[in-house]
Amino acid sequence: MPLMVAPIAMQKMYHPEGEYVTARAASAAGTIMTLSSLATSTLEEVASTGPGIRFFQLYVYKDRSVALQLVRRAERAGFKAIVLTVDTPKLGRREADIKNRFVLPPHLALENFEGLDLGKIDRTNDSGLASDIAGQFDRSLNWKENAQDVKWLQTITGLPILLKGVLTAEDARLSVQAGAAGIIVSNHGARQLDYAPATITALEEVVKAVQGRILVFLDGGVRRGTDVFKALALGASAVFGGLIKFNQVLWRTIGTLPRSHPSKMAFGEKSKIIPPQFLRFVLPALGCT
Repeated sequence: MPLMVAPIAMQKMYHPEGEYVTARAASAAGTIMTLSSLATSTLEEVASTGPGIRFFQLYVYKDRSVALQLVRRAERAGFKAIVLTVDTPKLGRREADIKNRFVLPPHLALENFEGLDLGKIDRTNDSGLASDIAGQFDRSLNWKENAQDVKWLQTITGLPILLKGVLTAEDARLSVQAGAAGIIVSNHGARQLDYAPATITALEEVVKAVQGRILVFLDGGVRRGTDVFKALALGASAVFGGLIKFNQVLWRTIGTLPRSHPSKMAFGEKSKIIPPQFLRFVLPALGCT
């Protein structure tokens, strides 16, 4: 399945069951869910929803014991990889959050941090997220320390480590040297830095730089099945999509896959729900009959 679920924080803000629903949906679709460390459900709760392949997203924290505890819990809960976000030594200036003085509703919490004095977001003059949680991120993060962090993670876990937030050939080569199992080309939803390149624009140079030594994925900018195909054509192994668009992109993607593709075979008749015009125009353009 070339479409997977990206890490999305605080999902109970827009659905009462939050990450539970995402986990069940991803499992039913036969694809991978990535759980955000800023989730409103715990690792263990998500794992209890049933079978499925799941990754866990992790930030680099000042206190390495926080990462250690989270990684250990991910291992025990059966998660299959660690997605290390490397583009967030400091949270970007999210003006909407600042204007709204963003805060979690009182009945919600960042559950994975409960008991660590990190999971509470209070109302401040700034965004509560930036003031409380992002204040725990390691601002000294750079490639010298980043490589060391990857090496350190490799000493505490045997899980594959994917580096999320790579946009250049130079960083891609450094990712290979650091021992990453894969790269996720991502601009953090274009919220970290104004005028960051689109992920589809950065993808080709990253793929060329790694020369097939590690896997390359794309995250962001995926709005329909043709976006998935563009990423695959440029060398991505698969793409990650956000939850709001995930169901729409999923079915459009399946509908445009060649009949012999394993994902199409696995879904069978479900692909018939794709709008007919998508099948009529996209398949011929891709050389599929």
